[in-house]
Amino acid sequence: MSPGPTPVEVDKPDLGHDEELDLERPWIVLVWNDPINLMSYVSFVFQKLFGYSPEKADELMLDVHHRGRAVVSNGNREKAELDVFRLHEHGLWATMQKDT
Repeated sequence: MSPGPTPVEVDKPDLGHDEELDLERPWIVLVWNDPINLMSYVSFVFQKLFGYSPEKADELMLDVHHRGRAVVSNGNREKAELDVFRLHEHGLWATMQKDT
């Protein structure tokens, strides 16, 4: 019978101080302007998915329309991924990125 594989010790990667803090930074979800969806529909989706008041949803929708994008939510990575998925299900162009 041959001996089993020799165990190998692996050093834990040294995350610099900045990288450790980076893991704690929240993610933001951006909705981007598109030529397809009506402004009223975008506002409706923001109210439905995020519980925004009609005024807040309209403010975000106008940011998307005039500035090309708006931050509509933030949180941990899993929440941001879910929000992007839900926005895509409603036909909106959304992405996520680390907050700066």
